[in-house]
Amino acid sequence: MPRAHRPHIWASTPLHVKDVISSFTRIRSPTIVATPTAFPAERGHAKKLRSSMPHTHHGACQCGTVRFEISGAFDCFFLCHCARCRKDTGSAHAANLFSTTATITWASGQDNITTYKVPNTRHEKSFCRTCGSAVPGLQMDGALLVVPAGSLDSAIDIRPNAHICCADRAGWDSNLQDVPSMDGLPG
Repeated sequence: MPRAHRPHIWASTPLHVKDVISSFTRIRSPTIVATPTAFPAERGHAKKLRSSMPHTHHGACQCGTVRFEISGAFDCFFLCHCARCRKDTGSAHAANLFSTTATITWASGQDNITTYKVPNTRHEKSFCRTCGSAVPGLQMDGALLVVPAGSLDSAIDIRPNAHICCADRAGWDSNLQDVPSMDGLPG
C-alpha cells in the first residue's frame, strides 16, 4: 500500500526567505562544525557543513547548451526524498545546494531554460529544454539560489547536511549500503 505523501518545507504553505534561512540554521551552524548529536547517523564524526571561503563553481547541462558560474558559498546541501523531488530526478532523491548569498552568471543558454512549478505549491525545477538536465534556479523572488549538485563540473567542499523528507522516501530506498558497489558498468 502506498504511503501518504508528506509535503516538505517548500511544498505548499506560504514561506518567506527568513523562514527558509531559519530552517537552515536549525540544521547547520554558520561556523562550520556540528556536534555529533546533531547528526545521529554520523555520531562521533564532526562534519563540515558550510564552506568557510567564497568559491567560484562552474557547471553546465548534459548537452552543454546551458553554462553557468556560481560565485559565493553554499549555505546548505540537502538530499530530499519527497515524492516531488523523486519525480524531478527519476531517482531516490534530489541533491540540491542552497545559498542566500551566492550569485549566478549565465555564460550561455539562459534562454534555453524552462522552469516548471507544481501548481499550488512552491516546488519548482529548472531544466535545459534541449537535454532535460536540471540546472540552477532562483526561487523566492530571487532570494534563494537552488543548485542541483550534479549540474556542477567543479568540486565542492561541502558535504550533505541531511537527508530530508525521509518519511516520504521510496519503499526500495533502505539498507542500500548492503547493495554491491561496482566501479564501472556490470558485466
